Amino acid sequence: METVLEQNTRAFVDRRGSVEGGHGGPERRQFRATPNVERPEIAELGNAIDQYKLEHRRRFITFEELHSVLTRLGYHK
Repeated sequence: METVLEQNTRAFVDRRGSVEGGHGGPERRQFRATPNVERPEIAELGNAIDQYKLEHRRRFITFEELHSVLTRLGYHK
């Protein structure tokens, strides 16, 4: 049985777009479902969220994490 430290130090494998993902096709994105978005700000947000999920090894993000992504893009209230 692996320890928590061993689990956290294993190399991260990005399985999006591979058959090994378990369902035979590319993994669906939570926020950006289509590659052809007519509004560039929507594409930018989708890409930023996908990048955040890759960097932090997250499949889904919380509202606080979404706020962090929006803030990094320069949005503010």
